[in-house]
Amino acid sequence: MPETARVCVVGSLNMDLVVRAPRLPVPGETVLGGAYRTFPGGKGANQAVAARRMGCHVTLVGCIGDDPHGIKVRQTLEAEGIDLTHLRTRAGEATGLALITVAEGGENTIVVSPGCNAAFSADDVASARGAIEACDVVLMQLEVPNPAVIAAASLARELGKVSILNAAPARALPPEVMKTIDVLVVNRSEAARLLGLDSTIDPARLALRLPELGVPVVVLTQGSQGAILNHRGRPRRVPAHPVTPTDATGAGDAFCGALAAVWPFKAVARSHEEFRDAEEALKVASAAGALATTKLGAIASMPKADEVFAAAATMKAST
Repeated sequence: MPETARVCVVGSLNMDLVVRAPRLPVPGETVLGGAYRTFPGGKGANQAVAARRMGCHVTLVGCIGDDPHGIKVRQTLEAEGIDLTHLRTRAGEATGLALITVAEGGENTIVVSPGCNAAFSADDVASARGAIEACDVVLMQLEVPNPAVIAAASLARELGKVSILNAAPARALPPEVMKTIDVLVVNRSEAARLLGLDSTIDPARLALRLPELGVPVVVLTQGSQGAILNHRGRPRRVPAHPVTPTDATGAGDAFCGALAAVWPFKAVARSHEEFRDAEEALKVASAAGALATTKLGAIASMPKADEVFAAAATMKAST
């Protein structure tokens, strides 16, 4: 993908409140943690920064409140050089908020209060038609309402753009909408939920079943176990880049942003050569996801292109 590639991210923006603890509490338990820190975040914002740090031109379509959190989120994204022409500020509404607990070793739990993300609509997406028309890849997540996601996917298909959906948090979309998506990215639990299966099922089996949703290319992420790419029954596994994790909060978003940045957007792996390009893209995404676990926070942990490509160069795909 050329350095001038354009990615349009349609998604959520939050403020993350992060506290570290020796371990995650079980239901009904109180665990004492350390001091909390605040970081701008949200899947849309995180993935936009990830793609931007890979060298892409990035436009972010979403909404924030006019509260202090919203002001800080906007300032952070402006400093990253992201096009915020279609970032709407909703007067009198709260910016989304994520409460994140991070245990030793990087494992985390996240609860999101959507704030004004819940009011993000198909009309908001329609008003950003020009941004989608000008991009190469449309990247979406499910922290905003279904009508907005459906509108973005439909516009991408109408305008001939590659659409990538990170179906997180997992919830059902109409089958006819799934068929407009070019690339689906999910983790193990999200895949199981979309398929109506038990999350203990072997990831390789889940990856083989995911095309049943009607998406031609599916990617199943497995954290420290890497990821599986399946294009019409041709699965390929890419290992994770080895790191010592600190915080896994931004790993999935780093993966998705980097994947959008390097995806072979001229076609969706329709030929063997382009399928190989997709494998290379997966290596880059896997490296980005791993590197993001080495720092605390989400946006703060998104790696730069040079370190991502250096890490990806050491990785090999396997069947």
